Amino acid sequence: MNETSEPKKQFGIQKLYVKDASFESPTSPQSFSFKKWNPKIEMNLTNDQKHIDGDVYEVVLSVTLTVSHEETTAFLVEVHQAGLFEIGGFDDEQKKFLLGSQCMTILFPYAREVVSDLSVRGGFPPLTMSPVNFDALYQQHLQQNQEQQGETGAPH
Repeated sequence: MNETSEPKKQFGIQKLYVKDASFESPTSPQSFSFKKWNPKIEMNLTNDQKHIDGDVYEVVLSVTLTVSHEETTAFLVEVHQAGLFEIGGFDDEQKKFLLGSQCMTILFPYAREVVSDLSVRGGFPPLTMSPVNFDALYQQHLQQNQEQQGETGAPH
């Protein structure tokens, strides 16, 4: 029997939860009187990861949306969708990819649901965010980091 086998790789969800959510409609009730609803939406996505214990990590996807109509802010919504993920047996590069891309892909539909629900509860039409390719965003992030290291001169 070969005793030098690789450690067993594990990737699993322990818990998904809303860590924080807020909704603000600074111009209501005037914002309800728009004759034709044609919103301009600004979206900002960020993520954060924190090692909890052993192979468990908390990953948080933060979504901030500013919805304007005719240069007036109709509403702002912010959601911090979180999850506890068990990630074990992967090397550092694989673990970074799982945390920075795959966990975000899992969390995004839940954040999208909370955003839509909050917009409806705020008296507006449901706001459905378009899908996001977190794999592409992660690769873009890696490329930007490599370019920045190249500009500043990587340490020898």
